Amino acid sequence: MNKKGQVFFLTIMLAITIIILALALAPVLKENSDIARNVTTGDTIGLDCSNSSISTFDKANCMAVDMFNPYFIGFLILLAGGLIASKIYL
Repeated sequence: MNKKGQVFFLTIMLAITIIILALALAPVLKENSDIARNVTTGDTIGLDCSNSSISTFDKANCMAVDMFNPYFIGFLILLAGGLIASKIYL
């Protein structure tokens, strides 16, 4: 097998590893963002996003925490798809 064939399989394995990593990180990131959005209790400091009287800065921070998960997981899956597509089409 020539070097192009070996690099193709290595790239496919790397892309599959990135997809598995993204799927494994999804529940962990969801749990951490839920903890960050909750009310401060004990040692856990939260944003209290369910409170309607928080400042606009805190509301924006809550929105940023909410948007992080789908963008991060989507970026990882898009990166893996790009790796696969680059080896298939080039």
